[in-house]
Amino acid sequence: MISNYSKTNYSEIAARLALLANGWTVHTSDVSEAYGILATDPVNGEHYKIQVKTICYLDELIFDVRRFDGTTYVQSEADYIVAVYPVVNHEPRIFIFENDSREYYCSSSAGMLKRWVKLTFPIVDIDELFSDRRKNLA
Repeated sequence: MISNYSKTNYSEIAARLALLANGWTVHTSDVSEAYGILATDPVNGEHYKIQVKTICYLDELIFDVRRFDGTTYVQSEADYIVAVYPVVNHEPRIFIFENDSREYYCSSSAGMLKRWVKLTFPIVDIDELFSDRRKNLA
């Protein structure tokens, strides 16, 4: 069984990759903050605090946005939520939407696409990515 810590790390890394692939600038922090990611929107240049959560599948897609102590993230702590839905043997589905301080979000797959923005997840061709380095080594 995968630990909660591993799920959190997977979701945060997937969210960062998806944000980068969609033109966002993702910043790093050396201090602990309420939000998981600070990123700059490629359209308006504004900085936003983003909280990352993992979606669990039951009958619908549902996830808990509360902290470990049961409190919610208010707008001043996280402007956006990025929801990561891991899919077995496939790239994750990743969505971004405004934080409205709910405890839970729940949606059918079809309804989710109407309200949330799907972020593309980068699939990288490793040979293409490193082709210039391989040419220099030859």
